[in-house]
Amino acid sequence: MDFTHRRRRMSVQPSETPKMTRHSFTCIEGHTEGMPVRMVIDGGPALDGSTMNDRRLDFIERYDWIRRALMFEPRGHAHMSGTIFYPPLSANADFSLLFIETSGCLPMCGHATIGSISFALETGLVVPKNPGTVTVDVPAGQITARYEQDGERITSVRFTNVPSFLLHRDVEIVFPKLGRLSVDIAYGGNFYPIVEVQANYPGCEHFAPEVLLEWGRDMQRLVNHAVDVVHPDNPAIRRVKHCMWTGRPISAEADARAVVIAGDSLIDRSPCGTGSSARVAQRFARGWLKEGDAFRHESLIGSRFIGRVEAQTSLADGTAAVFPSVEGRAWITGRAQHFVEDGQPYAHGFSLQEFVN
Repeated sequence: MDFTHRRRRMSVQPSETPKMTRHSFTCIEGHTEGMPVRMVIDGGPALDGSTMNDRRLDFIERYDWIRRALMFEPRGHAHMSGTIFYPPLSANADFSLLFIETSGCLPMCGHATIGSISFALETGLVVPKNPGTVTVDVPAGQITARYEQDGERITSVRFTNVPSFLLHRDVEIVFPKLGRLSVDIAYGGNFYPIVEVQANYPGCEHFAPEVLLEWGRDMQRLVNHAVDVVHPDNPAIRRVKHCMWTGRPISAEADARAVVIAGDSLIDRSPCGTGSSARVAQRFARGWLKEGDAFRHESLIGSRFIGRVEAQTSLADGTAAVFPSVEGRAWITGRAQHFVEDGQPYAHGFSLQEFVN
C-alpha cells in the first residue's frame, strides 16, 4: 500500500497556528465487545519522532486539541475511545496506531487494537505482509496479532501485547468510603491498581457503575500519592490513570469480572485489553494462572476477552514479566466525517466534569 499520498493528505497545522480554520477527519466507527472505537483514517497530523512513543509525545504537545475534539462532546462522549491510523515505522510492521480517548493519548489500548486491526483488514486499508498475522507499531512498543477470517469478516483478533508485569503487590490504601484496601499494581500497556475481592470490598457487582467511577478517580489519586509508579524501562510511562474493580462473573463460563475506570470519566464496556494483560501478568506472578492457560475475563456488560501468558521474559532491570495475549471481537457500525472549525462553539470539545467546581 502506498502511504505517501495518505501521509500528505493527513497533514494538519499545530494548534498554535493562527490561520487554522477548518479541519476534516474521516473515521471508521465501531466497537470491540461493546466498547466504542473511532478510527481516524484521514485527517491525522504528521508527527515528529523516530518511534511511536516519540510521536505520541509530539502529538500531546502540539495536537491534543484533535483528541479532545474527536473524543469529547459534542462529537464524542465521556466514554469515547479511538485511534489514528498511520503508516508503519518499522520495516516488519504493517501499520502504526496512536491511541486517543477521553483520558488522554495512551501508550497502549487493547480493545482499540483489536478494533483497529479488524477495521483495517475488513476495509482493505492493510494487506498484511504475512496473511493471518499483522504487526503494528504502537507507543508502548510493537505488537503482533493473529486473526481469524470468514469471507470479508474478521471473526477474532488475538494480539500478543508488550511485556507486562506486576510492579507492586499488596499496597495498602486507606480508602475513605471502604476502609483499608490491599491493591496490586500491574502493567499491561498501562498501569492498573487491581482491587481484588477482600474484607472491605465485596466485589464490583455490589456497586453501581457511577459509584465505581467516582471511586476509581479517588483510587488513582490515592495510589499516585502512596507509591511511585514508573515503568522500569521507560520512565516516560508513569503514574496510574486507570483503576480496576474486580468481582464475581455473570457467566459460569467466565473466570473473573472487572470494571475498568480510565481517567475521570470513562467506564470501559469491554473487559479492557491492557487491563486484561495487566491482570494476566498479576495472576501469573501470584501463581494463580499457568503459562498457556486461558483466562476468560468478563466485563461490566458481560462481554469477554480471553487472556493467556504466551511466554515469560524480563525487563532490562531484571523485573520478571510475561508476554500476554488478548483475544476478542470487533464490529464496524458505520463511517463518519467530522469537522472541526475554530468559529464553532466548543470546537475543541468539552467534558461536563470541566464545569464542576
